[in-house]
Amino acid sequence: MDFLESIKIATATLVANKLRSGLTMLGIIIGNASVIAMVGVGQGAQKFATEQFQTLGPDLLFIVPGNRETRQRTRADIPQTLVLSDSKAIANQVPSVKQVAPQLQSRQLVTYRNGNTMTLIVGTEPAFLTVRNFDVAQGRFISDLDVQRGNQVAILGSDVAERLFRGEDPVGKQIRIRNLGFTVMGVMQAKGTFLGTNQDDVIFIPITTMSSRVVGRTSPYGVALTFISATANDSDSMKTAQFQIANLLRLRHKINGEDDFTVRTQKDVLTIINTITGALTFMLAAIAAISLLVGGIGVMNIMLVSVTERTQEIGLRKAIGASQQDILIQFLIEAIILSAAGGVIGTLVGIGGILLVGAVTPMTMTVSPVAIVVSVSVSGSIGLFFGVVPARRAAKLDPIVALRST
Repeated sequence: MDFLESIKIATATLVANKLRSGLTMLGIIIGNASVIAMVGVGQGAQKFATEQFQTLGPDLLFIVPGNRETRQRTRADIPQTLVLSDSKAIANQVPSVKQVAPQLQSRQLVTYRNGNTMTLIVGTEPAFLTVRNFDVAQGRFISDLDVQRGNQVAILGSDVAERLFRGEDPVGKQIRIRNLGFTVMGVMQAKGTFLGTNQDDVIFIPITTMSSRVVGRTSPYGVALTFISATANDSDSMKTAQFQIANLLRLRHKINGEDDFTVRTQKDVLTIINTITGALTFMLAAIAAISLLVGGIGVMNIMLVSVTERTQEIGLRKAIGASQQDILIQFLIEAIILSAAGGVIGTLVGIGGILLVGAVTPMTMTVSPVAIVVSVSVSGSIGLFFGVVPARRAAKLDPIVALRST
C-alpha cells in the first residue's frame, strides 16, 4: 500500500472517532504544555533575578557578619561581628574599593499625627545613594553633617510617604520613630521590589542617630552593622576587592581560623540565585515530563482498544490483500499523528500559559525554542514507541479469525 494512502486512511479513522482521538491526545497536550510552560517560567525567573541585581548598582560587593555556618546556626539573630570602624577601614585602606555604605537596620513603629505604620529603618551614610544606585525624588538625602552631628532627620521611601502622608507634601514635617521626633528631609524615588523585598517601604536616617538613639549600642567592639555594601573601582577589580577586603578584616578581627564575616560579589549572589532557579526549573520540567510518559501510555491503551474494536476491519483488509506491514504502518501512523497533533496543541497551550504569566507578573517571559523542539520531538517519539505494541498486535491478527470474531 502507498505510504500517502496509509496516512489518508489513518487520518480519516482518527477524524471519524473525534472523542476517542481527543481523549488520547489530552495526556500529550498536558505534558507538552507543562514542559514548555515550566521551562519558560524558569528562564523568566532567571532573567528577572538578573535584572533585579542590575538595579542594585554596578560592581557591588556585600560584606555580611558571620560565615555561612554561623548564620545558619543563629538565624534568629544576625551575628554582630561587623562594626562601623570596619566600614571606615575598608573605605580608607582598600585601594580597589571606590565607595562604602554601612547599614544598620531595624523594623520600628513610625507615627505621623494619628497615623502609624511598621516599616524598616535603615541607618546609613551619604555614600549609600551611589553605592546602591538609589535616587532622591524630592528634597535631599542624608548629609555628612547629619552623620557627624547625629541629626534626627529622615528620608522616606515612596511607599512609606504615601501611607503616612496620603498625598500631602512630607518634606519639613515631623514624624516619630520610637517616640523620637525626626524631620523629613526628602522622599526617595520609587525603586520597586527586589526578590520579594519592597525597597520603597523604608526610612533612611543617619547611622550615628540609628546606633545611639534608635537601637542603641549592641556590640562591645563598636557600632554593630547589619551589613556593608561597597563598590569596586570597575568590573575587573571585583575579585581583587573581594580578596583585599577579606584580608583586611582578618587582620582587624585577628582571625586565625574560620572567618567571622562573608564577602560576596554581586556576581556570586547572582550565580547562587541562578543555580537555585535552574535546579527548580529542571525539577519542574522533569515532573511535567512525567505527564508525557503518562500520555504515551494513554496512546498505547487507546490504540489497543482500537485494535479490539476494529478486528473485523483488520481481517477484511487482510482478506483483500493488505500485508502485515501495511497494517503495522497504518496503526503506527495513527499513533504518531495523535502524538504529534497533541504536541503541537500542547505547544500552543504552553506558549499561551507563558504569555499569561508574563502579563500578570513583573517577569519578562521568554519562550524557549529548544524546549519546544525537544518536547514535540519527544511526544512524537513517544507515539512511535507506545504505538508499536498495538500495531504489532493488529498486524499479527489472523484474517479468518478476525472476520469470524464479529
